[in-house]
Amino acid sequence: MRKLFFIIMLLPTMAKAQFSKDLVKLSKIMQGHYSSELQSKTDTTFFDIRLKILPIWSERKDAIWMYVEQAMSGKEDKPYRQRVYRLTETSKGNFESAVYTLKSPLRFVGNLEMVNKLTPDSLVLREGCAVLLKKVGRKKYLGATEYRKCSSDLRNATYATSEVTLTSRLLASWDRGYDANDKQVWGAIKSGYLFRKQKKK
Repeated sequence: MRKLFFIIMLLPTMAKAQFSKDLVKLSKIMQGHYSSELQSKTDTTFFDIRLKILPIWSERKDAIWMYVEQAMSGKEDKPYRQRVYRLTETSKGNFESAVYTLKSPLRFVGNLEMVNKLTPDSLVLREGCAVLLKKVGRKKYLGATEYRKCSSDLRNATYATSEVTLTSRLLASWDRGYDANDKQVWGAIKSGYLFRKQKKK
């Protein structure tokens, strides 16, 4: 009887321990409001972009899910990119951020409550476009897509790549598209965008 009581008492703790501390830590570092304003002021080849990464579906135990909006400054009501990320830990210190698109995405702009009413089966997985992240410091992660795995037809591209560096205050993201001859056809040329996390108001 005592053994059964002990197991029952442990159940809530076991449910909360579904995710490792490392996975939860990474998700907390990723989440927030970001801006590339400072970079755009020092280098005019970069735009002032606003990026939001917000937690959704907190009750799910299969992964940590996040909703993403990316828009030009002053046009936050019309983001040019909306995604859902599915963050999992593949092995100790290694993580995968799978990327999903939404159907009719503009109806979700600024409406996290509406996003929370969705289910994963209503999303479309971008096959081969997951960013594979590796922990390289106490609060630093490096990541990238796998070579030629993420297909893209934007501006005559054949495939796209993403490279990411993440710290507690900075998200560096370099997205590029290439044609069948590995010639870059879209994306920043010199380096990626530097998104600085904004302080909570």
